Amino acid sequence: NAGYLTDGMMITAEYCEGRVVGIDPPMFVELRVTETTPNIKGAAVQNTSKPAKLETGLEIKVPPYIEEGDRVKVDTRTGEFVERL
Repeated sequence: NAGYLTDGMMITAEYCEGRVVGIDPPMFVELRVTETTPNIKGAAVQNTSKPAKLETGLEIKVPPYIEEGDRVKVDTRTGEFVERL
């Protein structure tokens, strides 16, 4: 779950004998894309995706129209792209 965590984020932590043994991030997080391949104009958009690295180091698949610097919403339960913000 560390790839979903950012500074100042509210999370739920699970403790056992005074030690954190697990964390639950929010259901959805908003993260900035730091690296991805450029969009190819005129390329077919049908069910294609490309890899993108997010500000936390997490890598996910995103639609071809996503560019570096975009903010995206990610479902933390599945690790999948939800929408561009």
